[in-house]
Amino acid sequence: MTSARLVRWLPASLVMTVIFISSSIPSDELPSFGFWDTLVKKSGHVIGYGILALAFWFALEWKNKHFWLAFLLTFLYALTDEFHQSFTPGRHSSLTDALVFDSGGAFLSLFVFRWFRRLRRFSR
Repeated sequence: MTSARLVRWLPASLVMTVIFISSSIPSDELPSFGFWDTLVKKSGHVIGYGILALAFWFALEWKNKHFWLAFLLTFLYALTDEFHQSFTPGRHSSLTDALVFDSGGAFLSLFVFRWFRRLRRFSR
């Protein structure tokens, strides 16, 4: 693998590191957003994994044939992160988070980004 191709994986590595560190925070150290707590935290899943999916697709050189691979890599990371989170004090793993919020954010970001790329290509 050339160094340029290796560098393309740095954003995904950085996002995975941020997610891993965030999942390592014990529940009693997490901020509470009161009435909005669930919305804020689930939105964090959607946004974080949406960014990770785009970082994976970037690493795969934005090739349309790698759309689903970027999604799969994101989903697999979500599953491993939920497992990792089960070892964090006061936290628990949630298949719902991985299946709905993490995967939903990944698919939504990939779909919207691909849609904008197609619009831009057709408008030229």
